[in-house]
Amino acid sequence: MPLPNQFAATTTTTSAAIDHVSMTKEAAELRAQHLSKKRPLLSKKSDSLQGLLFPGMTPEEYIEGDRVNAFVELVESRKTQLPVNYFQIPNVCKAPSKDDIIVKDANASIKKKNLGQRLMSSQGTSLVNYEFEVLRNTTCTVLCSSDIKEKKQMKFLRMLIEKQYRVHFTLDSLPIVIRSKSHNYAMRGFPIGFIDKEDEAHPYYLYNHLKFVIYYNDDEGRLTPDGPSVQITGFDAVPVSIQHTDGECKAQEKTLVNKKETFLQIPEKTMEGIVYSYEVQWIKSSVRWANRWDVYLMEAPDNEVHYFAIVNSLMIGFLLTSAVAVIMLRALKKDIAKYNHLMDDPNDIIMEETGWKLVHGDVFRPPVKGRSILSAAVGTGLQIGMSVFLTLLFLSLRMINPMKKGQTLSYVVILYILSGSVSGYASARLYKFHAGKAWKRATFLTAAGFPGFLFTLFVLLNLFLHLSLGKASVAVSFWTMLLMFVLWICVSSPLVFLGAFFGFKAVKITVPTKTTQIARFVPETHSWFVKFPHCSLMAGVLPFGSVLIELSFIMNALWINQIYYIFGFITIVIFVFTLSCSTMSMVMCYCQLCNEDYKWWWKSFYNGASCGFYLFLYSVWYLFVHLELVGFLSIMLYISYMGLICFAFGLYCGSIGLFSSFWFCRKIYGAVKVD
Repeated sequence: MPLPNQFAATTTTTSAAIDHVSMTKEAAELRAQHLSKKRPLLSKKSDSLQGLLFPGMTPEEYIEGDRVNAFVELVESRKTQLPVNYFQIPNVCKAPSKDDIIVKDANASIKKKNLGQRLMSSQGTSLVNYEFEVLRNTTCTVLCSSDIKEKKQMKFLRMLIEKQYRVHFTLDSLPIVIRSKSHNYAMRGFPIGFIDKEDEAHPYYLYNHLKFVIYYNDDEGRLTPDGPSVQITGFDAVPVSIQHTDGECKAQEKTLVNKKETFLQIPEKTMEGIVYSYEVQWIKSSVRWANRWDVYLMEAPDNEVHYFAIVNSLMIGFLLTSAVAVIMLRALKKDIAKYNHLMDDPNDIIMEETGWKLVHGDVFRPPVKGRSILSAAVGTGLQIGMSVFLTLLFLSLRMINPMKKGQTLSYVVILYILSGSVSGYASARLYKFHAGKAWKRATFLTAAGFPGFLFTLFVLLNLFLHLSLGKASVAVSFWTMLLMFVLWICVSSPLVFLGAFFGFKAVKITVPTKTTQIARFVPETHSWFVKFPHCSLMAGVLPFGSVLIELSFIMNALWINQIYYIFGFITIVIFVFTLSCSTMSMVMCYCQLCNEDYKWWWKSFYNGASCGFYLFLYSVWYLFVHLELVGFLSIMLYISYMGLICFAFGLYCGSIGLFSSFWFCRKIYGAVKVD
């Protein structure tokens, strides 16, 4: 099969003399040697990556004659990030009914989607028409014949080919791949068609025949009364574009191949008699079932890169922690000891107070404006942090399967909803300390502010997606959005109010100094680094730099569909990042207090939240450098989703910055003796 132009941009080719992707014993050993460097730091050397990706999963065994079926996942493109419903493509065969196909697992065809799958618009539980009998090869078989009689549908089909949409099937939980030993590449999914760039007219061609190659291993199978069992270890496809004669397969040929003179060209207006066909070949392979996922992980980064990311984070965290230690143990300790000695001895000449000691009567003065908004933002940030921390903990303990993205997203949503009590409690404690009177408004903002913004943006994006692609869109259904609304109103909001109830009932937070009745005048400072927004921009650089390396892997997993499975690394990196964010906020707060500026509440929040701003700048850079998005809607969706992620990230960092600065001020002023 020729290598179409659209394949070149999505493959990683090393050398034609090296074979990492085929199902031969030598290639499997090369993959195992290469992937041995990618094992997590705390895993056993004998563990396979299959066990890491699918903890507790056992191989499905088949005997000759068993029927297995393919499931369709998504039809997507890296150029648009707009998934399309497979059965809404104008020319494909219609979806099979549950009674048409018999599967080995009777529940497979009726399994319902979880909440995460519905939010992701996943079609992973939809059967397709292709049916395979284990260990029985199939020659060219006609699947169906279809027509495209509307010009609008033809235009849509050409758009899918132009934007390089690929179809994703799964068989026995294995994604379908296209692989080439000569080019040493493997790519998930197969294209709908291709454009001949060498022809001046740039004609469009359709792939209407699929050559399925299913690899199996019988070395680890068991002997049953019906014969020995086998395990599926590979699922390949070779798409072929061919003009069938009289609506029938060319059965006289042993196998169909791509030839330029027999390509099936797509006209501009209508197209009749499109014959879809397929053939199946079963090949025995020496690849073990435990290593069947190795070919999908060849693009995953080596652990050495992750180790470097952790070392980078630790170095920055150590640098910032050392800076705080110097402030606490040297400058502050010396100042505090000298100041307390003068206060204890009345015969000494009282020296004039300078710097941060001058504002002891105003340092804990509540902000004049925005108390409700500040309390709600801090509470929401802690809620986001709690849900993400619990999700990473469950992933690290293998209580959640990272390969099941729908399940993982369901856990994130559920844990965020259940963490509403944390948000309400933290918001109430802070608002009570600020002597706020409108506690109902503060609690309502906490319960409805961020979730309401999130729900509104989600509905608008879903509407744009539906209007742009119509029925072919995999936009989230109305019932799923209604379910999310019910969870917000009936579960999340009551938990926020419950947490706020206990927060307002709790004892008010005590501070070591009394706040004067008259606010002190804040002098004009000549130190540019303590002015806003300079201080916030400086405060976010080092913490963001501590996660920059690991962030590239996360972005690749989100937008380029690379597999990310080493969650122990990201847990460590996020812990160090949180420490860096808190220490940097304390350093900037100390610099601000030394300039006699006691209005640190909002500034400390902005100091931490600036990390979200840097994340947004990074996402814009990533869009132009690593992605190939085309079209206004695709870019708008990317910017909207990344803007939402950056906003949530900024809320978490801002809450960490505020509470760290609050703790810092209580510590340093608690060590000073004042009247």
